[in-house]
Amino acid sequence: MSAPPAEPPPSLLLERLQVREFRNLTRVDVEPAPRLNVIAGNNGQGKTSLLEAIYFAATSRSFRTHRAAELVRHGASVASARARFVERRGALPPLAREQTAAVEQKRCAVRVDGNRPPSLASFATRSPVVAFHAEELALSAGPASARRTLLDRLALFMDPQSADHRARYAQALRARHELLHRGGGAAAPSSAELDAFEELCAVHGAAVTRAREAAVQALSPELAHAFARIAAPDLTLTARYAPGGAASAEQARETLREQRRRDAHRPSAGFGPHRDDLLLELDGHPARVVASQGQHRALTLALKAAETAAIAAVRGVEPILLLDDVSSELDPDRTAALFVFLGMARGQVFLTTTRRDLIVTPGVPSADRRDFHVEGGALS
Repeated sequence: MSAPPAEPPPSLLLERLQVREFRNLTRVDVEPAPRLNVIAGNNGQGKTSLLEAIYFAATSRSFRTHRAAELVRHGASVASARARFVERRGALPPLAREQTAAVEQKRCAVRVDGNRPPSLASFATRSPVVAFHAEELALSAGPASARRTLLDRLALFMDPQSADHRARYAQALRARHELLHRGGGAAAPSSAELDAFEELCAVHGAAVTRAREAAVQALSPELAHAFARIAAPDLTLTARYAPGGAASAEQARETLREQRRRDAHRPSAGFGPHRDDLLLELDGHPARVVASQGQHRALTLALKAAETAAIAAVRGVEPILLLDDVSSELDPDRTAALFVFLGMARGQVFLTTTRRDLIVTPGVPSADRRDFHVEGGALS
């Protein structure tokens, strides 16, 4: 007797998007296809802004800037993105909701079905999206900050309080730094102010370390699997967490106290999760040193595939995938890696390109693919 067909994984769909006064998009209404959406057009016409609007509606943030005011179209006072998301879970009835994010006078306001969510973390994890854009091409070889951000995105789904711990740690660390520099290195170890801020650094920093450690444990097996499929099965990729701080608040407290005098003469503290890194190794050697340009591209794609799979495992639905400018500098090997990556994606995909002819998807039924053209901020 043959086994019953496998049930498709629970998925998240963006059914409708309304964008107003966002970047160079004055008024855009989109009803996407359930599987693949190809957004083509020349550079500077609004392709990336459309992906950014989706990301904004889902997370209240941009993947391009930390300054919310930049999202408002020149001459407008408010920018907004409204998305209808639907979760489909096999035989269960679909679960639909409307998420809205808006920027006015540098302030962001969010709503779910017209109501304020309990927190920004709950809003940002409700409808998971994963974005792959030009800045992330340096994810495997660039600064550690990009890899820390990747771990923090995953940690947010595993432990929503991790974002609050991270913010409180950063605030306390800045205050400690100012106190040490104000004292010129002569601040007394018994200083009550220093003790108080170091206590905050220790407690919240240890929580950040534990959250990132758990994120690496969830990411590592998915990363090894994805890299074997995208790059070369004969190469072994390993990911290792290199903490800059400690998982124990007591240990962190002691180390911060010991390093006061040295930190007073440093541009930043020598201890803490702000110095974390995710170390990537190919066959036991640092990928940053030994990987070719093509392998770095494959490694970056594998990191995004692993992030997607790990979030799906935690959240219980396949995230929506946003791929920006995928046709940039594609040679045959990179094109092959991209389509292996797309073949691994089980959720809804939005993809921008200047070369629509490169996006050939024979395995996707015509009803599941929709092609759009963007010109001058207008979508057709």
